[in-house]
Formats: sequence, C-alpha cells, structure tokens
Amino acid sequence: MMALHLPTSTRILLTGMLPLLLAFPLFSNDHDSDGYTPAAHSSSVKSETGIASWYGYPYHGRVAASGEVYDMQDLTAAHRTLPFGTRVRVVNLLNEKSVEVRINDRGPFVDGRVIDLSNAAARAIDMVRPGVTPVRLDVIGPALGSPDLPPASMPGAFAVQVGAFQDRRNAERYMAEMRARYGAARLTVRDGDPIMWRVLVGSESTEERARALGTRIRKDTGQKTAFVVRLDPERTTTPSVVASN
Repeated sequence: MMALHLPTSTRILLTGMLPLLLAFPLFSNDHDSDGYTPAAHSSSVKSETGIASWYGYPYHGRVAASGEVYDMQDLTAAHRTLPFGTRVRVVNLLNEKSVEVRINDRGPFVDGRVIDLSNAAARAIDMVRPGVTPVRLDVIGPALGSPDLPPASMPGAFAVQVGAFQDRRNAERYMAEMRARYGAARLTVRDGDPIMWRVLVGSESTEERARALGTRIRKDTGQKTAFVVRLDPERTTTPSVVASN
C-alpha cells in the first residue's frame, strides 16, 4: 500500500486545526450542506473525512448492534450507516498511520464524528491518548458474510436520530411527539452505563431521503443533533452484560 506523505507545513496546519475539527468536521466533496456523506454499498473506494473517536469500557464484553460481543482488542469500529461487515481503512491525518477495521456496531452518536474505533484500532493509529483525531475513511470492501453476524441490515432503510435519553419515559414522550408530526418514530436501546434510549424518526428507502427528512426536522424544531442512521433488525434480547473482561 502506498503511504500518504503530507508536507510538514500541512501536518502543522492540521494539528493547529484540531480544536476546530472537534466541533466542525472536514468533509469530502461527496457531502451535502448538512454534513452527511452517502454510505458506500459497493467494493469501489469511497471516502469520508471527519473526526474519529474510540471506545472501550463499559462497552467491552457487551453485545454490539450487530449482535456480536464487542471486543475492544479486535480491529472493529462503529459507523452510523455502513452495513455490518464493511471493511474500512482509517487514516490518521495527523501522523499518516492507517488501520483496516470491520464495521460491527453503530455510532458514534455525537454530531461531527464519523467513526468510533475499538481500542486496538485506536492504538494502531496512535490516537488513544488524544481520544479524537481527524481521519479519512476509505471503504475498501463490501459487507462480508460471517457466521458471527446476524442477517444483513435491511437494505435501503434509514432514519434520523433526533435524541437519546437515559429516562425511557422521556424518550417515549418525545417519540410520541415526533410520531404525531412525522408519521413514523421508534425507540432503540443502546447498551452502556447508563443505558440510552434513542429516538429515531422516519423509515426512508435512501440516505438522500433521510437527509432531506433531517433537514426538515431541524428547520421545523430547531433540533441541532439530527443525523442519519441505518435501521438494523431489532434485537429481541433485553440490554445485558454478556462478559466482564
């Protein structure tokens, strides 16, 4: 693989821009004005640029969105829209180091961030200590069949996440409000400490339609944290810790 060589002046510029990048991600030309990037669904290389973070405990040993048990020592990552099993190369734009990961979870559920890496993947590109870093994502392979994965995500099903609540009752009230205004809304649960209840609006056939819905919701409600997520098959189990080490 050919290494990415950035001039010293460029690396200095990126380092100086890091505080701004934490709030305002860099995006490739594939982004629209709302800061979304279409997910890649083929083996052709498509790129996305923004902020990466990483996660370990308390999620280590818990069931990920794909149904796998999350192991922070594996080279895996969470992405909001790429199908489970998609292989992605992640390049740290501050030091040019890269790592290949497999998508097996959903997230990060923070505006401006594009991928949540496992601890092992974060170590590979030297971003454990800072916690976040500007990266480029290159999709290098489509979703792969794996005996460890449940059936593939529903094709072409996307929604807009408009909130996340620790209190389920608050989430249910907001879901009812969104359902009354936009016709379709649901709750999904995110394991953790504490457990978070996510409110998703809509059920769109394409990311473009979901982005349009997100724009409408932000305009109607003043909601700032509304971003597109892929709708995956509902898990039938209740949130639980399946391992502690």
